[in-house]
Amino acid sequence: MEKPIMGKCSNEFWLASFVSFVLCFVLLCFDYTTLLGSADERVTFKVNQQENPLGIMKNKTNLGTQYHSFKDSVCSGRYIYIHDLPSRFNQDLLKNCKSLTRGTHSSMCPYLVNLGFGPEIDNSEGVLSNKSWFSTNQFMMEVIFHNKVMQYKCLTKNSTLASAIFVPFYAGLDASLYLWNPNITVRDSSGKDLLRWVSKQPEWKRMWGRDHFLVTGRISWDFRRKTDNVSDWGSKFRFLPESMNMTMLSVESSSWKNDFAIPYPTYFHPSNHIEVLQWQTRMRNQNRPYLFTFAGAPRPELEKSIRGKIIEQCQASRVCKFIDCSSGGKNCDNPVNVMREFQSSVYCLQPSGDSYTRRSIFDSILSGCIPVFFHPGSAYSQYIWHFPKNHTKYSVFIPVKDVKGMPESIEKILLGISKDEEVGMREEVIRLIPKIVYSNPKAKSESFEDAFDIAVKRILYRVEDVRRVIREGGDPSLGFADGDDYKYTFPQKIG
Repeated sequence: MEKPIMGKCSNEFWLASFVSFVLCFVLLCFDYTTLLGSADERVTFKVNQQENPLGIMKNKTNLGTQYHSFKDSVCSGRYIYIHDLPSRFNQDLLKNCKSLTRGTHSSMCPYLVNLGFGPEIDNSEGVLSNKSWFSTNQFMMEVIFHNKVMQYKCLTKNSTLASAIFVPFYAGLDASLYLWNPNITVRDSSGKDLLRWVSKQPEWKRMWGRDHFLVTGRISWDFRRKTDNVSDWGSKFRFLPESMNMTMLSVESSSWKNDFAIPYPTYFHPSNHIEVLQWQTRMRNQNRPYLFTFAGAPRPELEKSIRGKIIEQCQASRVCKFIDCSSGGKNCDNPVNVMREFQSSVYCLQPSGDSYTRRSIFDSILSGCIPVFFHPGSAYSQYIWHFPKNHTKYSVFIPVKDVKGMPESIEKILLGISKDEEVGMREEVIRLIPKIVYSNPKAKSESFEDAFDIAVKRILYRVEDVRRVIREGGDPSLGFADGDDYKYTFPQKIG
């Protein structure tokens, strides 16, 4: 009786072995591209993981029913829908990065790596802290913000759920191709084409664009040419009717109420709040041998510029450090050079340059260096979403309308500030650091609110205010895009 049983088991064993072999063979031959997408998609995803700028990060969304229920409860009133624009308005600009310039002959291509953060800083000579530091170019703001939006937890593909519509038009990068072109038709063409496309989408008619927003890494004035004179600067994009119904976020806002300023990108893009806390502690304990520092170059071509006087006073002082950013001077594009000097100073002078604002403002804050402003348009009337309303808490204001109003001694003014006031201001500056940095969009942690989070929150508030006006039967156009003639005037009192 034993023999038949052994024969039966043997047959079952070989049958099982054969079936297992067939299954393994099928699995090995199976084309996984049916699950992962096309070959091109697989390559793009892999390249994205390596921080190739030409592939915007994809939003990783769990499509489970329980997840959607949870997401709806968390994201109610916070959903954002992203327009899928024709590639000529964003991706194609990156592919043609050799044509993009900063107003110089420098190529923008090196700054596109790492999702727009630029090359990672490998050797900081002990000046920086970890691997979250990059050689970031300010004009990459559009790419950085786009990647941040793609990882926003309340994205939706259903535009009817959206509280706001993001338009990922790289207006600044596009403008850099044509700003110096004498043909104003060429300067205006991309903006007109973009608005023509957007206004034809079904989402537009819901609020006629007042729930739409876009971001640029250039100052808003570059898009507010008032006339059609060839000699006038910029495009007229923001004066076109459809554009006036949208909100623009830029590194420097204009005096119109549909433009808002957000911080320039810094070199620091932390992955978690621990990195921020460690950096803040380091800046609190930093030795600062210089009373004040100025990084910049004179502006002799600008009649009212006070930079020349500032440089003279700094060079004449034993307690001031001057970083010469003119041609032949110290390389101010080197993050290590700039951050080293700012960290060694108590105060950092921030006069206006080619425009009211400077990226240097945020580099100084990141260094725990108290900014000194000479015009309200450099910060106080700009970064109203990110800076305290009481400006005296984090900065010094020396009102100077022109060279004639320049004080005889900046050093004397700064020495007149008590040690307690100095310590209080520096602490407030250091507390601002998480609010002015753009964290790495790859980071999974949401443990601190960064510059992006604040901007998105305020956009949602703004759109909801418009909806409230509509619900109450009011006119949503009233005050939405009006000019503010007092935005850049010198107030009687600061604080």
